[in-house]
Amino acid sequence: MKTRTGTDPMIIISLDAVGTEDLPLLKSLPNFGRFWREAAVCEQVKSVYPSLTYPAHTAIITGKYPCSHGIVNNLQIQPEREKPDWFWKRKYIRGETLYDLVRARGGRTAALLWPVTGGAGIRWNLPEVLPNRPWENQVMVSCLNGSPLFELDLQRRFGHLRKGVHQPELDNFVQASLLYTLRTRRPDLTLVHFTDVDTNRHLYGVKSREAEEALRRHDERLGEIFRLLGRMGWKDRVNVAVLGDHFQLDVNRAVCPNWYFARRQWLRAENGKIKSWRVLARECDGSCYVYIKDQTLHAPVRRLLEKLESRGLVRTVFTGREAAALGADPSCAFMLEGGDGVYFQNGWEMPIITEKTGRLQRATHGFLPDRAGYTTVFGGRGPAFAPKARVETMSLADEGATLAAAMGIPFSQADGEIQKNLLSISGDCVYNKK
Repeated sequence: MKTRTGTDPMIIISLDAVGTEDLPLLKSLPNFGRFWREAAVCEQVKSVYPSLTYPAHTAIITGKYPCSHGIVNNLQIQPEREKPDWFWKRKYIRGETLYDLVRARGGRTAALLWPVTGGAGIRWNLPEVLPNRPWENQVMVSCLNGSPLFELDLQRRFGHLRKGVHQPELDNFVQASLLYTLRTRRPDLTLVHFTDVDTNRHLYGVKSREAEEALRRHDERLGEIFRLLGRMGWKDRVNVAVLGDHFQLDVNRAVCPNWYFARRQWLRAENGKIKSWRVLARECDGSCYVYIKDQTLHAPVRRLLEKLESRGLVRTVFTGREAAALGADPSCAFMLEGGDGVYFQNGWEMPIITEKTGRLQRATHGFLPDRAGYTTVFGGRGPAFAPKARVETMSLADEGATLAAAMGIPFSQADGEIQKNLLSISGDCVYNKK
């Protein structure tokens, strides 16, 4: 069964914040365990830097690092806003995406809460977009950025399952929508993003009971998907990729670099908003960008950041050039990697937030992909993948290049390498590396 593109259909299932450390449990579960034994897999996949959901998912569907594809953070640089916009929309991505290539070949695409797909040319699109203005509501922003009739149909059928962004209700809604979309639309490419584990790790910690329960729910969801594919006659005819985007690490305090900048009058805030700035921190959870408008402040900023490093609040201070070499935003002046148990926030009211002084996440991501115990996973099963093939390590950019090659439509440019050992196809797909 070939698609309109001349290749087999592809389903990409993203399990947000699922990583290598989860494999002992996942392999013991009936559905994931069976898939993993049969699939072509990599058990140590390096995320991007910063290892956040939006930069990571964009790498997966472009084969590029953030410095190349343009999604360098979850949040945009909007210090004047109390709640900055996220990079919700396709227009922020530089270059081609996998769903663009499928559509150009005449294929039909579907996406369910896949990040950075607002306004994308996806036939059945339920984008991950949230209302961020007083006059907006969820139905309005979703319909303006996705496929209105499709979204309203999903809401009518399955909206009762959802309670805002609370889990597991949100993923239950996504799961029902996915099964319905596969059964009734049969897309050539389907992208789906589940966040149950990510949410529970943020709230309760990496090894929490709640996170384990979310992993077990994911296994049940995979079982439902595989059983549906069997009933559809797609079991042996569809390529299924199951992957993570990053892992998480436990944290116990948050550092606010903007407090230090405000104390030195490098930024000015009034009525809860930043009015002007010469030096600005933009958090990426476990890492943090520092931007400088006034270049005469470069040296004193560096000295301040080194003091934070000496106190253990910052693990490493990267220059802008070093950050770009790691795949991050080349326009930053510095990038900070959090110390042990440390993540970052954008606020300026206090220097350090602890459990006694404010609300904290229990675990988070955004850290350097080389951190110990921080890799994620990739598995692919279907006609394009070599059964039981193994590669030791790869990157999210490699995943993107490999997934495009698996569909027979490689990117014209990519930062990642096609992992030919994972594929059963000829492996002759080539592209022009940047």
